[in-house]
Amino acid sequence: MGESVRVAVVQAAPVAFDVEATLAKTRRLAGEAAGGGARLAVFPEAFVSAYPRGMDFGAVVGSRTPEGREWFRRYWASSVDVPGPACAALGAIARECGLHLVIGVIERDGGTLYCSVLFFDPSGRLLGKHRKVMPTASERLVWGYGDGSTLAVFPTELGNLGAVICWENYMPLLRMAMYGKQVQLYCAPTADGRDTWVPTMQHIALEGRCFVLSCNQYAVRGDYPPDYPVTASDPTEVLSRGGSCIVDPYGRLLAGPDYSGETILSADVDVTQIVGAKFDFDVVGHYARPDIFHLDVDERATAAVHVQETTACDRSR
Repeated sequence: MGESVRVAVVQAAPVAFDVEATLAKTRRLAGEAAGGGARLAVFPEAFVSAYPRGMDFGAVVGSRTPEGREWFRRYWASSVDVPGPACAALGAIARECGLHLVIGVIERDGGTLYCSVLFFDPSGRLLGKHRKVMPTASERLVWGYGDGSTLAVFPTELGNLGAVICWENYMPLLRMAMYGKQVQLYCAPTADGRDTWVPTMQHIALEGRCFVLSCNQYAVRGDYPPDYPVTASDPTEVLSRGGSCIVDPYGRLLAGPDYSGETILSADVDVTQIVGAKFDFDVVGHYARPDIFHLDVDERATAAVHVQETTACDRSR
């Protein structure tokens, strides 16, 4: 057996549409996780600084309202440039707390927003990011599509670290790509708190023979601005009920699911257990049949504009 390390999932809500207040809350919660011995802390999908639950942004087929455009502007204003000041602040939090930090953010790139996950090491260095490749349903109104260039798994002293966001976890080929990268600490930031989510996490842990750290927000109406256009009026009404959990490579729950409120769930994990778990099932190894099935993954970035620079020879013609 190897050395166990403590990992944590932080089930909480941001101060929606307020990036500075959300960063302050992130610092406090990351400090609490580190104070409990965690060396890895995972935060939910879209934690900085809002999952816009219930929002339609004034959009119907063929029409957008001025009010909806203003809400999109507010959403964009509370999002994160990568790199940028908020990203640097998150790196500082990881460094101050001495932990690996995996956190869902709304990333802006020009006029487009992406649902992304950022990865920081304990020195505060940004290891990289993953952009959600497939926003679900009305999320497509406000989030762009990631490409294969951010399907990353990062080797760390804790194990191979990666993230798959919310309903990406229902994409079998994306999961297979992550297993092929030998992910060991499979982070699943999500906005799904339904009863069906936890069995999915257990299935993935068992299928991939990896530790799964699933993290959802616990959010109430009062976590959103007073003028946020949802029907809920009681500030204590629950809009996202959590359900975060940690699962071992045999599909067994180590922590959670928790639906009670904001909390930090932790567990001690030993990635050397993964080898024993793969003894009888390695989905990209001895249990694969590449003579029958295989997966091709395109990890090229898909920029909309490609500039071909002229050479001195070209200019002399």
